[in-house]
Amino acid sequence: MRTKATMWLPLALFCLVNVGGPAWAEKKPNVLLILVDDLKPSFGAYGASWVHSPNLDRLAASGMRFDRAYCNQAVCAPSRNNLLVGSRSTSLGVYSLGYNFRRAVPDAVTLPQHFKHNGYHAAGIGKVFHVGHGNINDEKSWSVPFQPDKVIDYVLEESTGGQLTREEAYFSNQKLGENRSLPRGAAWEIADVEDGAYADGRIASEGIKRLQRFKETGEPFFLALGFTKPHLPFCAPTKYWDLYDRETLPLASFTTPPEGAPAYAGKTLGELNQYKPVPQNPPLSESMTRTLIHGYYAALSYMDSQVGRVLDELDRLGLRDETIVVLWGDHGYHLGDHGSWTKHTNYEQANRIPIVIVAPGVTQAGSRTSALVETVDVYPTLCDLAGLSIPAGPQPIDGQSLVPLLKQESESVRDHAYHCFPKARRLGRAIRTSRYRLVEWKRIGSDEEPDYELYDYQEDPLETRNLAGDRPDVVQQLVAKLSSHPPAVAPRRN
Repeated sequence: MRTKATMWLPLALFCLVNVGGPAWAEKKPNVLLILVDDLKPSFGAYGASWVHSPNLDRLAASGMRFDRAYCNQAVCAPSRNNLLVGSRSTSLGVYSLGYNFRRAVPDAVTLPQHFKHNGYHAAGIGKVFHVGHGNINDEKSWSVPFQPDKVIDYVLEESTGGQLTREEAYFSNQKLGENRSLPRGAAWEIADVEDGAYADGRIASEGIKRLQRFKETGEPFFLALGFTKPHLPFCAPTKYWDLYDRETLPLASFTTPPEGAPAYAGKTLGELNQYKPVPQNPPLSESMTRTLIHGYYAALSYMDSQVGRVLDELDRLGLRDETIVVLWGDHGYHLGDHGSWTKHTNYEQANRIPIVIVAPGVTQAGSRTSALVETVDVYPTLCDLAGLSIPAGPQPIDGQSLVPLLKQESESVRDHAYHCFPKARRLGRAIRTSRYRLVEWKRIGSDEEPDYELYDYQEDPLETRNLAGDRPDVVQQLVAKLSSHPPAVAPRRN
């Protein structure tokens, strides 16, 4: 049986000693950061028994699973900024898909860039920073040129009609001023092809090649792999669709907006109506609803298989015991709950995310925590695990190290999580405690009276009713917590 002292020995062998500058021991810990687009905590490890996710599940079983993790904004580009810059959207003033964070903070030190500055080979593959909608990749972050791949990826001509579709154009920065004139691509695709026919298979293959090179060179690495599925369109090889019986997949049990919520707080189809044959306006038929849910989980299982290939290679190369592995989903996902689809809200389904951390010598296999954590916590946590000091700026590092939780020395690092989303020229700033969520809707800099939403997850886990008018004492208490955060920076404009 390993004693507590011996369990810590592997970590001690590769920790940074930061006295009078960086002085490394013999070996630095590697970092494998796995980013997954649109992955909600709805797979086996999180209790979704109907989902075929053996590789995500075994990763979670080998380290710590965070059961109450939240993104800082439920949309791709800002959420990835939150992770990679370490700053909340309200600190940067970047809330949109098309505004690059370097325009707001030109000299920001990103997470991979910080590791690069401290002796790591920093490499990225797939979707890491959001590229598209006018946004671009960040070359300063990497030791070698970043290797992108497609987010909108079809193999069947019938899915596109052989034409550039509007979402393909958005995600490749083509014809941005005329996208609405372009045809819609298919919302899903079932193709009898090998895994490498789609982007995630190629991303996994390239990730495996990079791991093999790192094994040969022995250099410490920070490798970010950005998998694209289950982001729309739900395209996956036939064998992953065949894992599910669409008629038995669970449907949302509450499909209307919360009673008493501001009309602007929710959404309906959103980006879904950029795809055919989805109607432009709700409602969706039960058949289409089932097909879309089926597609989401088929795409998830496809991605899961590609993650498994990478983890298998990490084991085969003997790198697992010297590599920190982090799994992170950029935001949650609506699948018909509240009558909503995709993301872009302040509700639970859009903001709760999966985070799994495996740190050799620190985390215990099969551990879990219900502590409230945020996306911005990943940056200082990885620095702490690698023995790196947190950069002094120029951007604020808004998160807190989760190492006390990983060591199981603490039950919490904060008493609430913080997130936001802009709607109808208002900014909805929100906090989530173990019991409540408060959303304050207000124009930045305005003296107007805000609108409030309050949900009690102990009594109403599906957010069926806004309780703000019924519980002014709770609202007041939570407003005080919200007021402890700095005022939000106004949105940056293109």
